[in-house]
Amino acid sequence: MNLLEQLREMTVVVADTGDLKAIEDCKPQDATTNPSLITAAAQMPEYQGIVDETLTGARETLGAKASAAEVVTLAFDRLAVAFGLKILDLVPGRVSTEVDARLSYDTESTIAKGREIIAQYEAAGISRDRILIKIASTWEGIQAAAVLEAEGISCNLTLLFGLHQAIACGDNNITLISPFVGRILDWYKKDTGRDSYPVAEDPGVLSVTDVYNYYKRYGYKTEVMGASFRNLGEITELAGVDLLTISPGLINELAATEGELPQKLNAADALNADIERISVDKEVFDAMHAENRMASDKLSEGIAGFTAALETLETLLADRLSSLES
Repeated sequence: MNLLEQLREMTVVVADTGDLKAIEDCKPQDATTNPSLITAAAQMPEYQGIVDETLTGARETLGAKASAAEVVTLAFDRLAVAFGLKILDLVPGRVSTEVDARLSYDTESTIAKGREIIAQYEAAGISRDRILIKIASTWEGIQAAAVLEAEGISCNLTLLFGLHQAIACGDNNITLISPFVGRILDWYKKDTGRDSYPVAEDPGVLSVTDVYNYYKRYGYKTEVMGASFRNLGEITELAGVDLLTISPGLINELAATEGELPQKLNAADALNADIERISVDKEVFDAMHAENRMASDKLSEGIAGFTAALETLETLLADRLSSLES
């Protein structure tokens, strides 16, 4: 069997893209999106119809007297769901749809936006068990996710770089976390000046391994989905983790590669691991976050990057609306 076939026997493979054709080709169980991926997909000619349909629907909802800015705002709120609905036609499982990154430090607004996203899906006939609301792993985001989870709304906590974030998510019974492997590697390469790391020493791989083992050692139900990969080795070194969300390019590379794929992570092995249990409240979370330069830098950078993508998307929608209505 190729590496992809073997990986699927021990780990759920998820496609990390907004490109519908790529999802159709990869045949993943689930799919994840983020603001950067949705913005990239919205600029592809083959998906112009989804953008136009969303803008037209927003105009029809608000009426002719609504300003262009109001129409764009409503279309912006609907576009990620519009792509999510198309993705759900192609995967048997779930899609992750992200809350506006600009709300990452606002608990109440994140809760409201999560409810709004679920309401859009349910109005389209999709049950909430097929949706993961994606929220940045700030303390405020984790508290918002806890409220949503209590309402039966499953969440995917993203931009996760440190054990303190993972423990806080597990303590709040979050459905899924997405630790970012490649972005952790990027930070360490820049900080140390090294060009590369052996895969077994990759800081991103080690971080996800630590989170996985902690969860399994202490019986957390929260699932671990490794994300943001830079190379094939990072993926194969995490074989056995609950889920991996992988770009179509790397999924295709796995499918084209023959060889043995040993299982590297195993819940049974973690049960006997000598791991200190940590109690994480807000004070501890803030202290651990401040001490972890990598996590602090990458969380802030990730939120800023997603915010920039959203601003690009808003401009794209405004330009397209002007073109449609001129």
